[in-house]
Amino acid sequence: MREQLFRRKPAEMLLEEAATHAGGLKRALRALDLTFLGVGAIVGAGIFVLTGVAAAKYAGPAVTLSFVVAGFACAMAALCYAEFAAMIPIAGSAYSYSYATMGELVGWIIGWDLVLEYAVGAAAVAVGWSGYLAVILEGMGIHLPYALTHAPAPGALMQIDLPALLIVLLITGILFIGISESARVNSAIVAVKLFAIAVVILVGAFYIRPANWSPFVPFGWSGVMRGAAVIFFAYIGFDAVSTAAEEVVDPNRDLPIGILASLFLCTALYIAVAAVLTGMAPALKIDLKAPLASAFVMRGLNAVAGIVSIGAVAGLTSVLLVLLLGQSRIFFAISRDGLLPPIFSRIHPRFRTPYWPTTLTGIVVGLTAALLPIQEIAELANIGTLFAFVLVCFGLWILRRVDPARPRPFRTPMVPLVPILGVVSCGYLVLSLPLVTWIRFFVWMAVGMVVYFSYGRFHSRVAAAAAGDAAARSAASRG
Repeated sequence: MREQLFRRKPAEMLLEEAATHAGGLKRALRALDLTFLGVGAIVGAGIFVLTGVAAAKYAGPAVTLSFVVAGFACAMAALCYAEFAAMIPIAGSAYSYSYATMGELVGWIIGWDLVLEYAVGAAAVAVGWSGYLAVILEGMGIHLPYALTHAPAPGALMQIDLPALLIVLLITGILFIGISESARVNSAIVAVKLFAIAVVILVGAFYIRPANWSPFVPFGWSGVMRGAAVIFFAYIGFDAVSTAAEEVVDPNRDLPIGILASLFLCTALYIAVAAVLTGMAPALKIDLKAPLASAFVMRGLNAVAGIVSIGAVAGLTSVLLVLLLGQSRIFFAISRDGLLPPIFSRIHPRFRTPYWPTTLTGIVVGLTAALLPIQEIAELANIGTLFAFVLVCFGLWILRRVDPARPRPFRTPMVPLVPILGVVSCGYLVLSLPLVTWIRFFVWMAVGMVVYFSYGRFHSRVAAAAAGDAAARSAASRG
């Protein structure tokens, strides 16, 4: 058993299976599509929703520093992701990278962790989408019933966030139809939200009151770090670019460009928006559900608030699309390795998409968004993401040592310094999360261990291939 649990799946085997899998996924994405996918995934709930949460509850105006800290941690991880994605362009992302470097058990752990990251992250985004939609409709004089726009609370169980559920089901339908259609929808949505962010920065800059930035660090460095751990959710997305690897025309070149370009562009936007928001409104008075739109309403700029809300709804829609895309591709890759039932790796004969995991993910994410509040969902997604980043950084360092001769279309600079900084910075942030988040994370991982030891271990294709080789050698020796 010990040999199987830590048996690595060679990169050659991963690439061969991807090339020969029945039907194959449709290759239609290029560098610009990937950059827009990255921006589409990154710029969303973090900038339109959680910026206000982090400023009001943890960091105050120093939320800009929180974005810098989280951005640095992500940059270290992104460089490691870029090398892996170009070298092993497989749909499984960190799951496949860990399988190739640290063995089957670690690969399964990170794969199960990615399910948490993408599914829970998508649910948090859907809740934020619902909040901004309510702002737009109220501006038009339309007031949705409270019981249909909020998750159940103690003493009020007969509630459901219906808009969050409906948008998840709509995006699931788009992903079911095809990757080309999904990319086109995403690019159009990204253009809308980038326009809205430009309006926030350019118009909001004229309404900044420097007094709102004092005191700049009201809750100390610990508050900055807590804020960074919470808004780290804002950076979930660049890693989702790698999950589309098997749908990229030239993955060796285009994946690193898409990952790094989207991350650096979004980090600059985040810092600028955080500075404008905290300059326009006192940190403790920032609205937690729609902070940017509410900041402009406080200044009487209702028209601008409307533009911001439309951009937020568009932005959150694209985030949701990319996270649901990533989740279904993770299921697809794990199933192809035999660790989940084969139904999860079936490809639709017409649309050439993994339609079963796409459908299942949409249903589960929709119900989660409809029934849970956003902050608890986001913190749970953060711990999953940070854990994945730590293992990817560590895995890159291992692979450089055990397989230094492997061709690397993109090479992470300053190894092992960059992976070590990635492990340390992401590890520090994950320790800043609340204890209840850790408890929920360990419960989720315990469920994953039950699934692996009751199903995955007995259906692993790597283990089956190794057993076949051993039987053949035994037969040859007897002959």
